[in-house]
Amino acid sequence: MRVLRYWHTLRHLRPVQFYGRLWFRLPRPRPVERPAPALRRPEPNWVAPVVRPMSMLGPECFRFLNVTRTVVGPGAWNDPACDKLWLYNLHYFDDLNAADAAARTDRQRALLRRWVAENPPGVGNGWEPYPTSLRIVNWIKWALAGNALPPECLQSLAMQAGWLRRRLEYHLLGNHLFANAKALVFAGAFFVGPTAGTWGALGRLLVRELREQILPDGGHFERSPMYHAILYEDVLDLINLAGAYPETAAPELSAFYRDCAQAMAHWLRVMCHPDGEISFFNDAAMGIAPTLAQLVDYGGRLGLEIAATSSAPRLRRARAPVAWLSHSGYVRLEAGSAVALLDVAPIGPDYLPGHAHADSLSFELSLFGQRVIVNGGTSCYGSGPERLAERGTAAHSTVQLDGADSSEVWGGFRVARRARPLDVRVEPVPACDLGASRGRDPRADQGAGAGACPLVVDGPLRVTAAHDGYRRLPGRPIHRRTWELTSGRFAVTDVIEGVFGAAIARFHLHPEIAAEIGGEGGRGRLHLPGGQVVRWSLGGGQARLVPTVWHPGFGCAVPTHCLELTLIGVGCRLELDWSAADGAGQ
Repeated sequence: MRVLRYWHTLRHLRPVQFYGRLWFRLPRPRPVERPAPALRRPEPNWVAPVVRPMSMLGPECFRFLNVTRTVVGPGAWNDPACDKLWLYNLHYFDDLNAADAAARTDRQRALLRRWVAENPPGVGNGWEPYPTSLRIVNWIKWALAGNALPPECLQSLAMQAGWLRRRLEYHLLGNHLFANAKALVFAGAFFVGPTAGTWGALGRLLVRELREQILPDGGHFERSPMYHAILYEDVLDLINLAGAYPETAAPELSAFYRDCAQAMAHWLRVMCHPDGEISFFNDAAMGIAPTLAQLVDYGGRLGLEIAATSSAPRLRRARAPVAWLSHSGYVRLEAGSAVALLDVAPIGPDYLPGHAHADSLSFELSLFGQRVIVNGGTSCYGSGPERLAERGTAAHSTVQLDGADSSEVWGGFRVARRARPLDVRVEPVPACDLGASRGRDPRADQGAGAGACPLVVDGPLRVTAAHDGYRRLPGRPIHRRTWELTSGRFAVTDVIEGVFGAAIARFHLHPEIAAEIGGEGGRGRLHLPGGQVVRWSLGGGQARLVPTVWHPGFGCAVPTHCLELTLIGVGCRLELDWSAADGAGQ
């Protein structure tokens, strides 16, 4: 069984991920210590980037991932008692560009010097490629804001760039390789000379990766709204850099970045709830990436049309009842007080499913601006049981068969056999869907019309889909789901085709939703914080409320409840009715 799991995991990888990993494990090259290149003089066009939350609470006190620790002594940078992701954040230096950073300039400059003194070249967490990439960008942003990097930090910055150039993460690809290349493009613009030119030449890698990673509908190919927002900020940073150092970016390259950013902005708007925060599909949590509002503001200051011409209410709401992100595999339905976000997507690119969850045919629902039905979220990385549970099907608002996950998630970032969507239908069909008419180039057809799919709705909005993730089970079952939305009602119908033992449909409730079950367990009510009441009824199953937790951020576990439906027969139907609460149908 273990051999099969490895086979179904490894057979999807690209050759570079095999030989790249072998190359990466070879003895590391020694960092080259030589004088830093001269600095390039920037134009006065640098725009203040997204402001991060303050993480440096004192000279030796830091807060990341909702955990506060003191960092005392050289060994604290690599303390084995600390979570590795927390240590990564310590080495990022996000606080240099955080709220009220100007008030901590002396403290930050001392920390910069301390990092150089206590992190020998090529040694420890801080010299791994990903934290090195983020730190290079943060140090340069800090300098472009008018701060003078100490001489030893300039020397270290150049050494870090030279080291990173020989440690590109081709074995991981995806957002890691993109972050590597972005950092080197920043270093190539910040410094001048032949060496800097070799770093800046990585811009061609950025273009290649953007063409692959940004799908025609504007979505990032790993299907995580959180990572999409991170990459969207990266693209905005590259636009900003091109403005500060126009001689390092050809006009057509700047135009390419701008077109990508516009497409990504449309996608993120569709995938956010009315509260302005991201939906929880695959690895997703609040507080890691900038919010939609922050990114829109940043884009506006860079002159992006979508940010400059879109009001805040329009950004919080889709411009049509149906938005179908057909290449990514997500659908947004909007009617009256309701917004439903539906997952009819593959879990991600076959060769890169590290941030995938077994969440096929899950969904999230907001009513009256309040999240009501949610997915479980993400609170940790690593390879422990908590990480596995958060990636599993039971943590999502979808159906689980015979206790199995719809995709075989394992380890911290591995997937063996994976679910694939089938028979996706959206009714009424939008007059356009986001990306349906485009080729592979994300620059194509992404003007003011992208995201606007006008249609006249006479009946309910309906989406049907299936997935084949459970066909590996003995009875080879298939899960089919239909969602129907009107201005005052929402229904979810699940049908299982094939032989199975037990089927459980879970609907995870937001912690602020109070739920009750009445009668024989076939109906009840949901009480929203605003006082609205939603009546629910069940056909073809038995319901119970079970305690669970919601993970809105890393290091966060908020108690809540899940409406758990055990299917009787081959299917069930859950209906939610709030027509009396918003006056619809009266």
